Amino acid sequence: MHPKVLDVAVIGAPDAGMGERVVAVVQPRDMDDAGPALAAEITDWLGSQLSRVKMPRQIDFRAELPREPTGKLFKRKLRDEYRAAAEAS
Repeated sequence: MHPKVLDVAVIGAPDAGMGERVVAVVQPRDMDDAGPALAAEITDWLGSQLSRVKMPRQIDFRAELPREPTGKLFKRKLRDEYRAAAEAS
């Protein structure tokens, strides 16, 4: 884990050209850090740890990630949100 990241969900989001693209939805430790600079820092940090094909094509920030009552990350809710946004545009 990156030191400025509290939690992350990596999902496949719809992509017009490729079908799906890798998206990292990041919950930063401090939302004031969220933005292009932190996204670039995370991308650089991941560069030495992941192959290029596994790198997120998009990094989005959220104050909280959706969780089920048990505490498990609710990735389906995130995927549904990205799918709805893609269909609306």
